[in-house]
Amino acid sequence: MTEIIDPQAQRGEAWLSKADVRPTRQRIALATLLVGDGYDRHVTAESLFSAVCDAGEKVSLATVYNTLRVFCAAGLMQEVTVDGSRSYFDTNMAEHPHFFWEKSGELTDAPATELEITRLPEPPAGMEIASVDVVIRLRAKSN
Repeated sequence: MTEIIDPQAQRGEAWLSKADVRPTRQRIALATLLVGDGYDRHVTAESLFSAVCDAGEKVSLATVYNTLRVFCAAGLMQEVTVDGSRSYFDTNMAEHPHFFWEKSGELTDAPATELEITRLPEPPAGMEIASVDVVIRLRAKSN
């Protein structure tokens, strides 16, 4: 491990280390923004790119996308797709539903304890259900 004094960067590097992800300077910078404060978050590649640029790091948007894919493949994050084209990346790896706030485009955790799925359809022959993603869309009530 690289010697890092900043506690948030240390947390980011430890996060990478637990999944055997090579801790490059750019990966540490992104990991620090994602988990450095100890809280889970939902980000888009664009929002993470903006945050890393604001932090003074020189990283391309393509590198952010590629790094998020590496983090997902390593089991550090999960990708949540909304609208089939908009992807969010979630550092909370526990199975849980999400709220998608249509007006702001924000994705947040929904309380898993309040969700009850009582039955799923049988998967096609030779297949098994790997997971169930629940995204609950929210908008202001219309009068």
